[in-house]
Amino acid sequence: MSVILHALLLDVPEVVESERLVLEATRPDHGAAIHAAVVESHAQLKAWMPWAKDLQSAEETEGHCRVMQARWYAREEIDYCFVRRSDRVLVGKGGLHTIDWSLPRFEIGYWIRTSCARQGFATEAAGALAHMARRALGAVRLEIASDARNAASRRVAEKAGFVLEGIRLRSRRDVNGELADSCMYARVF
Repeated sequence: MSVILHALLLDVPEVVESERLVLEATRPDHGAAIHAAVVESHAQLKAWMPWAKDLQSAEETEGHCRVMQARWYAREEIDYCFVRRSDRVLVGKGGLHTIDWSLPRFEIGYWIRTSCARQGFATEAAGALAHMARRALGAVRLEIASDARNAASRRVAEKAGFVLEGIRLRSRRDVNGELADSCMYARVF
């Protein structure tokens, strides 16, 4: 059986639960909530996320949701909305990206809306994603990569049990197109 056929036949959980969060597969009905969170958080997001350099319209956000759904079914990305259990507010978004099904290896990415930052939601979501990737998808390696200057993202990786493997010098372009260093954190099983 080919690697991609094996990935397509996996039952990837569309809902992942943690203590305070429900991670729901990104679908078109999430567009309005995602857009509101991005608008609220744009000043903070655009500092680190290339996709946030320019504020998307509501229609572009809806389009993103549809693309993520298609990429989910193709097993190219496993993308979730992070919803707070207590009041169903979307606190952030992220998932498994840069997938190599031949290992399998996944990179965990995440962002948290400004009004929900510094409350441990990113760490909780990263932990839930790591647990799901290991149990449901057989992950042997998980990674979190970030701009070396992004102290908040680095703290999340460390609190979620990832180990800094190294700083990759001039390994990426930052949001302004300048060369920047990145940190590679990993958990191996």
